[in-house]
Amino acid sequence: MLLDFSLTEIALIGLLFVWTGFVRTALGFGGAALGLPLLLFIHDQPVDWLPIIGAHLLFFSALTLRTRMSNVDWAYLRKSSVFIVPAALAGVMGLLNLPNQWLLIFIYGITLYYAVTWAMGWIILSHSDRVDKFLLVAGGYVAGVSLTGAPLMVAVYMRHVAASRLRDTLFVLWFVLVTIKMSTFAVLGVSLHLDAAAMLLPLAAIGHYVGIKVHEKMLENDQMFKRIMGGMLVMISGIGLVKTLMT
Repeated sequence: MLLDFSLTEIALIGLLFVWTGFVRTALGFGGAALGLPLLLFIHDQPVDWLPIIGAHLLFFSALTLRTRMSNVDWAYLRKSSVFIVPAALAGVMGLLNLPNQWLLIFIYGITLYYAVTWAMGWIILSHSDRVDKFLLVAGGYVAGVSLTGAPLMVAVYMRHVAASRLRDTLFVLWFVLVTIKMSTFAVLGVSLHLDAAAMLLPLAAIGHYVGIKVHEKMLENDQMFKRIMGGMLVMISGIGLVKTLMT
């Protein structure tokens, strides 16, 4: 897949995978949400990028969790999966059957929503079981379509899972969701681009390593980071949305 791009585009792709690796590990979520919209400017086919992002997420989630499985809140993970997994399956079917332009509008629209909430300092919160279920189903569907449903589900998990166990529990959730997506791709004959994933893995590993080192600091400055990234993503996703609508 990478051979189809120019050297400049390959260099930009490499930098973006360093970025996704960093965000995923530093925050515990958001690698796809903050990386996919940028990758779509280089190549506007989500179905080509998502298997690569998914393969990296599986690898680094397993690496992070290999000694931390005892720190996972398995009880709430099982309880919430009843709502998330069926919605994620529906989302994967949407990814494979909706027109590409619709997918781009969906991804840029969701990203723009996140960007505005982050830039304005708003926090997605849940205060009731009914809202919990809605956010879990919505987050599962968005994750199935584009792997960018994390902020919706995190809003619920923060209410039910202790902060010390949150990142590890979320990593297990991402592992399950990506396994479902990758397995569906394989069964339906969608290319997983494992060669490109392997080539980009060392670059993602650089971001992963840096993310581990700054994880605690990122949590301390979470809102400032989100405000800065939100402002940048408003511009990026806005341009992407307008460009897609005018195509």
